[in-house]
Amino acid sequence: MSKIIITCAVTGSIHTPSLSPHLPFTAKEIEDQAVDAAAAGAAILHLHARDPDDGRPSSKAAHFMEFLPSIRERCDAVVNITTGGSAVMTLEERLEGAMAAEPEMCSLNMGSMNFALYPMARKERDWRFDWEKPFLEATDDLIFKNTPRDIAHVLNEMGKKRGARFEFECYDMGHLVMLRHFVERGLVVPPIFIQFVFGVLGGMAAAPETLTHMVRLADSYFGEDYRFSVLAAGRDQMPMAAMAAGMGGHVRVGLEDSLYLEKGQLAVSNAAQVEKARRIVEDLGREVATPDEARAMLGLKGAAHVAF
Repeated sequence: MSKIIITCAVTGSIHTPSLSPHLPFTAKEIEDQAVDAAAAGAAILHLHARDPDDGRPSSKAAHFMEFLPSIRERCDAVVNITTGGSAVMTLEERLEGAMAAEPEMCSLNMGSMNFALYPMARKERDWRFDWEKPFLEATDDLIFKNTPRDIAHVLNEMGKKRGARFEFECYDMGHLVMLRHFVERGLVVPPIFIQFVFGVLGGMAAAPETLTHMVRLADSYFGEDYRFSVLAAGRDQMPMAAMAAGMGGHVRVGLEDSLYLEKGQLAVSNAAQVEKARRIVEDLGREVATPDEARAMLGLKGAAHVAF
């Protein structure tokens, strides 16, 4: 088994500021938490931007550039910028930050899907900003759109033109079929880095048998040409990370995916989750990959070739 890559998803576009006081949304908060996560062992930083005034999801280049240069100055982690942004954004809006930054990696959702967050609005709480509760509630009628044409566009703009490689986010079996389709078209070439995503309402549930089935399918579709990582939303984050590490895969943690460190205990930082994931990995006899080792495994262009 090779060394394990820990990815940290620092803020995302799912959780809103009122759900945790530890969720970063200003540029300085995102920067500091990203750097601390890298110091804790994250080789890859999966990054979204936020409007610093109210924490609303943003993909504006200006918001990304408020923290990307400082992160690069302060650590050597691989920067992986979302192309998913938020389901309420157009494709053009979702790509603005990534196209300006030209990072080593981007995420790429492999299909359209329901993306339901509305259960998070049920609990009574003091909402910090007036956009939060309506944003969550409206997701009972929301589809994240990523058609084959959209996927091809992202592969061309970010991959062919800007040299990025991808974290292919697969929320269901059909997304693996779509990824195989783009391999057959020659638009995706090895090494392939698949992020299995569990626990989002609209995607596959976080269950051991589902992970083993997805790995069997990926083995049959891609042979030796891929590596897989696992993220699980919410309470299943660490159990699924442990299973992934035990199976020879890689892991993703971070406040984008779960706000908790354990049952009933909010994670005070992204670094706290990375530290826990690292302990799990090392207790299983695996070694954590450095950023440069991750670059070599994934065939990345290197930090010298980004635009920030």
